Amino acid sequence: MLEKLGQKIEQLEEIVITNPRQDTVRAVYAIKREMIFVRKSVWPLREVVTGMQRSESALIRESNAAYFRDLHDHIMQVTDGVDTFRDLLNGMLDSYYSTITTRTNSVMKVLTLFSAIFMPLTFITRIFGMNFRNFPELDWHYGFQGSLIMVVTVIIIMIAIFKWRKWL
Repeated sequence: MLEKLGQKIEQLEEIVITNPRQDTVRAVYAIKREMIFVRKSVWPLREVVTGMQRSESALIRESNAAYFRDLHDHIMQVTDGVDTFRDLLNGMLDSYYSTITTRTNSVMKVLTLFSAIFMPLTFITRIFGMNFRNFPELDWHYGFQGSLIMVVTVIIIMIAIFKWRKWL
């Protein structure tokens, strides 16, 4: 049973690394629930076998004591295996959330850069879009071309600053 769970964990680990999705997280949590169930099932058995070995029970004789020691060893292996698998699953979840956070951060970075570039452009076009009578640039023959040159200059300067700061 632990070998099958181990194989499932290995498959999920590959999926988490290559193409993490929401259903992968559900599968990891399902296996974690199975691990909790196995641990809750095995832990009391360990206590019972340990108690039987320590007591002067009529059930345990010198001829079958080795079997109880072997049973205790197997129970300890299962418990250790479950703990190891549980740690692996926690690591997978951490890796998944780290990957998702990295993707979200890169998307937010791009959106922030676009916002930072278009915010001054919006400000410039708002100023030139106001309806005032005594606005000096309205009567200027090259007013439209001048505002376009200003907008393009702001874009170039902002992109140069972003590249200089290594944000792009």
